[in-house]
Amino acid sequence: MGFWNRLFGVRSAAQPSGGGEIISGPDDLERVIRTAGMGTLSGVSVTADTAMRTAAVYACVRLLSGTVANLPLHVKERVDSLTREDRPDHALWSVLRRSPNGWQTPSQFRRMMQAHLLLRGNAYAQIVRSRGRVIALNPLHPDRMEVKQGDDLELAYTYLRRDGRKVRLDAKEVFHLVGLTLDGVKGVSVITYARETIGLSLAQERHGATTFKNSARPSIVLRHPNKLGKEGLEFLRSSLDDYRQGGEAEGKALILEEGMETSQLSMTAEDAQWIESRKFSRGDIAMFFGVPPHMIGDTEKSTSWGSGIEQMGLGFVTYTLEDHLTTWEETINKALIVEPDVYARFNRRALLRGDTKARQGFYTSMMQWGAMSPNEVRALEDMNPREGGDIYYPPPNTAGTSKPDDEDDSNDAPKAP
Repeated sequence: MGFWNRLFGVRSAAQPSGGGEIISGPDDLERVIRTAGMGTLSGVSVTADTAMRTAAVYACVRLLSGTVANLPLHVKERVDSLTREDRPDHALWSVLRRSPNGWQTPSQFRRMMQAHLLLRGNAYAQIVRSRGRVIALNPLHPDRMEVKQGDDLELAYTYLRRDGRKVRLDAKEVFHLVGLTLDGVKGVSVITYARETIGLSLAQERHGATTFKNSARPSIVLRHPNKLGKEGLEFLRSSLDDYRQGGEAEGKALILEEGMETSQLSMTAEDAQWIESRKFSRGDIAMFFGVPPHMIGDTEKSTSWGSGIEQMGLGFVTYTLEDHLTTWEETINKALIVEPDVYARFNRRALLRGDTKARQGFYTSMMQWGAMSPNEVRALEDMNPREGGDIYYPPPNTAGTSKPDDEDDSNDAPKAP
């Protein structure tokens, strides 16, 4: 239990008195980032946590994380060059499909890890082994992890616990998902490069909230020909607040006395094309995450992935989702599996679950061409096999099949009259 106390234990009495500030959570991290000047030109500080307050960012992260979390993940073995078999008896099968650790389900674990990967460029989990077999994957917060590559090219991980103590982990003890990387060691965060776009979106939301708080009316200047006394100034301010913020005078005409005049101080939301700029920011954020705009609610324009919803969905699977699925599969195969013929594989056919027509067409084609038997189709639909359902039908196209040698084609030729 010494190792577990070292990594996850409580603060000891002999707490080291090192210098620096202890980061005990995302809130503390955000505060440190703010003081470090990681703001934007829009004046809004953007971190991985504040970015999630933007609807487009939340929608992209939810969509990608949910897809990775819900796809079935299998552990398979290559029996020969053509045969593949599931390995439910493998120790990793239970970790990936039933219980990755003591408190999370597989979908919760994968959803959280994928969200870390999208927002921070990296996702980490501690690999727990017993007698050489992986028995658990404990997630580690990426903001607390430091990765360095030595002169021998080996990676070393240093994890900062909540009590401020650092724990060194070897590469074989860390399950490390890496996103787009520029140095081959650590992934880069989408938030880093999309900070200005996200900051603009957050600033627009704040502007909209403030505008509607003031009853969507622009600021104005009141001009009085003379000088108002203290009592008159207080009465005027009270009347204006009641007029702007839902009082009994809401929606009625503003009556000015004593020769007062009004002049507009700022542009209206329409003049600044505020709504159009919000749509533009939403499309840019979707582009950073590789998500078709229609999948986060922007259905006004088509994209270069195709004009049809089906084509854009196929583009999302091919050019965005496949990248994340491959990252998971290759990392699992490298870090968690030692047998050369055993590998992890997502069942991509499950993406057709919500499309009954497409699923039916796929099954029909596979059975017609002898690629699948009826019982294999039933198994994919979570149905029991039926008697006689293990047959593979011959392909319907038999053109080019040679005839028996004893068959005479002379009788088929047309005869002269």
